[in-house]
Amino acid sequence: MPPALAKDDDYVVRIVVGSVTCSGALIQEDRVLTAHHCVAAHDRDGATLQRDVRPEEVRVELGGDYLPWGEVGVRAVLAPGCGYVSGEGDLAVLVLERKLIGVATRAARLETPPGKRDQIEPIGFGRCALSADGVHRKHRAGGPIELVSEGRFRLSAAICPGDSGGPAVSSEGGEIVGVISASAMDGDERTRDRSEFVRVDRWRSLFAYAALVSSGTSPAELPPIECK
Repeated sequence: MPPALAKDDDYVVRIVVGSVTCSGALIQEDRVLTAHHCVAAHDRDGATLQRDVRPEEVRVELGGDYLPWGEVGVRAVLAPGCGYVSGEGDLAVLVLERKLIGVATRAARLETPPGKRDQIEPIGFGRCALSADGVHRKHRAGGPIELVSEGRFRLSAAICPGDSGGPAVSSEGGEIVGVISASAMDGDERTRDRSEFVRVDRWRSLFAYAALVSSGTSPAELPPIECK
């Protein structure tokens, strides 16, 4: 890893699973938070299956410019038993093959729920159809949370395809409070529209499991993460 190329925003990474690309956030040196639907398996017709892809099918690209300066593989995919499309349970933690020394990380805020009117900034590697440039990391136009439900929150944000899984960052504290799950999009990256985010604080067990796997526990030894 070339430390001279690393930037503070490099905790936001690009997830590649075959022809599917998403975004994610490095929350620990060897753990990436993303959306569950980004790592869901599909059949030959493109229909979503109720299982995840194999870890070796996922790669994480590093760097925010058009070309990554590095990449790392994944040794475990941890996710709830729902959220294969979007909505409830649409978040996953990828345990990487190795620790990324010298790359910035960003903490997920697990102890405090998001509150209505909290200011949120989404970040991702998406690209809208009318965008003039290529795929690279972008800070999206966000705003105040308009609605908080048991597992999600909503606000008007400018989201593009490929931003899914990217972090929703609190403008006040800088922690990750959610994951980009779904949005109404019209092809223009300047358009703010209804966007849904999964709350990270509702899935503390997922983060606890990821810590165990990072420490050497086999994912097969852990019970399923039940949907709420």
